[in-house]
Amino acid sequence: MKAPSVARLISGVCFLALLPLPGYALTPAQVFHKVKDTVVVVKTLDSQGKVKLQGSGVLLPSGRVATDCRVIEGGASYRVGRRGKRFLSATIYAEDGDKDICLLDAKGVQGKPARLGKAARLKVGDPVYAVGAPQGMGLSLSDGVVTQLRGGPAPMIQTTAAVSPGSSGGGLFDGEGRLVGLTTFYPEGTQNLNFAIPAEWIDEVKPGRTPAAEGRSHFEWVKRAISLETTKDWRGLLEWCRKWTEREPKNADASNNLGNAHEGLKRLNDGIDAYRQAITINPKTIGAFAWNELGLAYGHLERYNDAIEAYRRAVTINPDYAEAWFNLGLAYNLSDNMTAALGAVWELRRLDPAKADELYNLIVPH
Repeated sequence: MKAPSVARLISGVCFLALLPLPGYALTPAQVFHKVKDTVVVVKTLDSQGKVKLQGSGVLLPSGRVATDCRVIEGGASYRVGRRGKRFLSATIYAEDGDKDICLLDAKGVQGKPARLGKAARLKVGDPVYAVGAPQGMGLSLSDGVVTQLRGGPAPMIQTTAAVSPGSSGGGLFDGEGRLVGLTTFYPEGTQNLNFAIPAEWIDEVKPGRTPAAEGRSHFEWVKRAISLETTKDWRGLLEWCRKWTEREPKNADASNNLGNAHEGLKRLNDGIDAYRQAITINPKTIGAFAWNELGLAYGHLERYNDAIEAYRRAVTINPDYAEAWFNLGLAYNLSDNMTAALGAVWELRRLDPAKADELYNLIVPH
C-alpha cells in the first residue's frame, strides 16, 4: 500500500479538528420525567368485560393512542388510561397488521402527547429508553443503546433496553425524550433481543383494519431473521428466508435477508444474487442497504472496484448512510486510493464523528 504524502496527512489532521462539540443528553430520570404522562395502559376485554390482554400505548399529537397490534388481538372492547386515573372506553381507529401498529380512539384520555422523533436519525450506540406499564402497574423505565438498525428508510430498531410482558406497545424514546419507536415484546431465545417499530410508520397507518399477509406481520418476519442472524444460526436463517421469499417473492427485505444468510454461510455468489434481487424489487427503499451488503460480499471476494461501486450506489441513494461511507472509505484504502478514502472520512465526519475517527485511524498509518 502506498504511504500517504505529508500534505495528505496534514489534511487528515484537519478533519479531526472539525469534530463537533459534544452535546449534553438528558439523564434517564430527566427523560422519564418528560415522557411519563405520554405512556398509557391499554386493556383488551373479552365479551364478558373481563381483561383478556393488557399492554401499553403512547398518546399521539392527534389525540389517538398507538400500540402494538398484539395488545388488542381478539378483543371485544378496549379501555385506555393511566394508573390512578379514570379508564375510558376506546375503539379501533386503524389496524395495520403488516406494520403491527394499531391506533385507538379514546376521547378524553388524560396525558401529554409524545413529541415525535425519527428512528432514521438514530445510530448504533445511541442511548434509548423504553417506557411501559408492565402488567398495568406503575410505569417502568429501562435504558439501553441501539444495537442494530434494520431496513429503511425508517429502520426497525434493536436495542438493549429491556421490554417486559405488558410493556409491549409502549414508547422507545431517544436521549431528548422524543418518541422513536413502539416497543414490542419478543420472548424467543435467551439473547438480549428487544425491538421497536419505527415511529415513522405511525403516520403511514391508514384508517380501517388490514390484517397481516399470510398471518405474519412484516415485523415478525424481520424480528425472527434478526434473531437468527444475531445468534449466527446461518442455516436457520437460510431456511426462514427461503420460506419468506416463497410466501412473499416480491418482498425486498426477504431477498436482502436471504443474501445475509448466504453470506454468513460463505456462499458469496448466491448472496450477491439475492442482494441484486432485493435491489431489483425495491431500488429506493431497500436499495441503499442491499448495495451496502453487496459491497461487503464483493469485499470478501477481494473485488474492491465492484465493492466501491456498490458502496457509491448506497450513498447516492442515502447520503446519510454512515455505515456505507465507512465501508467505502475502507474499500478505497484497500485499492490504494488514499485521497478518496480521506474524502469518505470527511463525509462521515458530519454523520458520526466517532466512526470518522475510527476510519481515519484505520487508514492513516501512525
